[in-house]
Amino acid sequence: MRTVDEHLTDILGSVAVLPPLDLALLEAQGTVLAEPVSAPVPLPPFDNSAMDGYAVVAADIAAATETDPVTLPVVGDIVAGDSGVSAIRPGLTARIMTGAPLPAGADAVIPVEWTDGGNATVRVSRAAPAGNYIRRAGEDVVAGQVVVDAGTRLGAPQIGMIAAVGRSRVTVRPRPRVVVVSTGDELREPGSPLAHGQIWESNGYMLTAAVVEAGGVGYRQATVVDEPAKVLEMFEDQLVRADAIVTTGGVSMGTKDVVKEVLTGTGTVGFHKVRMRPGKPQGFGLLEDTPVFTLPGNPVSAYVSFQVFVRPALRAMQGLAPEPLPTVSAVLAEDVKSPAGLRHFMRGRLSFHRGSYAVTAADVQGSHQLGSLASANALIELPEDVEALPAGSHVDVMRLPS
Repeated sequence: MRTVDEHLTDILGSVAVLPPLDLALLEAQGTVLAEPVSAPVPLPPFDNSAMDGYAVVAADIAAATETDPVTLPVVGDIVAGDSGVSAIRPGLTARIMTGAPLPAGADAVIPVEWTDGGNATVRVSRAAPAGNYIRRAGEDVVAGQVVVDAGTRLGAPQIGMIAAVGRSRVTVRPRPRVVVVSTGDELREPGSPLAHGQIWESNGYMLTAAVVEAGGVGYRQATVVDEPAKVLEMFEDQLVRADAIVTTGGVSMGTKDVVKEVLTGTGTVGFHKVRMRPGKPQGFGLLEDTPVFTLPGNPVSAYVSFQVFVRPALRAMQGLAPEPLPTVSAVLAEDVKSPAGLRHFMRGRLSFHRGSYAVTAADVQGSHQLGSLASANALIELPEDVEALPAGSHVDVMRLPS
């Protein structure tokens, strides 16, 4: 029997980083940047107005008050996108819009709310210092500055930043295409009627959603019955399009554990018992260089196995650090017990109060009990050498995706 760390090390030593792709910017959302992106010009590229108002020489309005406003001639309008070169002399003003380039000679912008809004002339009722409501060239980004680092997952702010520096395409590590397949004669599609001994298939839906949460592209395949020929045909079909394949069921010691039967001795796939609960039976290896993860069929075992083993591997395939779920230290709200020699991942509810975390274990911990997983927001990780911990003990807690 191998440890959790040994099995994860084997997996991470086998998966390869996906080759980079050149993608149009909007197609790159959710991918991981494979190159740093720099600004070719400063942002903003020119001094511009932060308000709708009037461009002025600050010294001209230094004495302006509500009771004694300063009146200035308005010599023109400057709008956003104006490509002409404009200027004002002392004693004059120009009406200016937000984002419009500051005219030469002006050193402040007066919001229209500080004036009477005049067209030919304007009365200014408040003084302002030089630089008032001016966005200076380069105050956001200087020319040559790296604005998004390699290794960053591209969300909306990063996409906007890359567009702002003039890039329409980027080189990225793509989101892994992960095919998820559940096996078992007893499984039926949700929405269909059940006969005695049958259950609705849930693992495929759960793990496909988990793939998306981990940054991949999930493809749930129809359930495969426990027939070796059907299972083998499924693998042959999916290897064409998959960057990774995740199966659930058929990996333990039963007479119809056909995934184990079909894959034993195929590629580099091996099957092991791992010192963990839930999720002891595990399989992993490469088929034609494609990682294949064979997870247990019990829903909680499958989900915990995904988070512990598959999620770090998908991150590594994207060029990211193969980190576990975000982990915090929390105080146990009650006594807990754990099986000797196994790393125990207990479902729990994590809360934050007065600067610290507390966690309560779920009442039921059976590997088939999906209800307690659906209501959990954390996994309490108890080491192999721990058999019992009293309330008040500090434990590591993995925060589940919300």
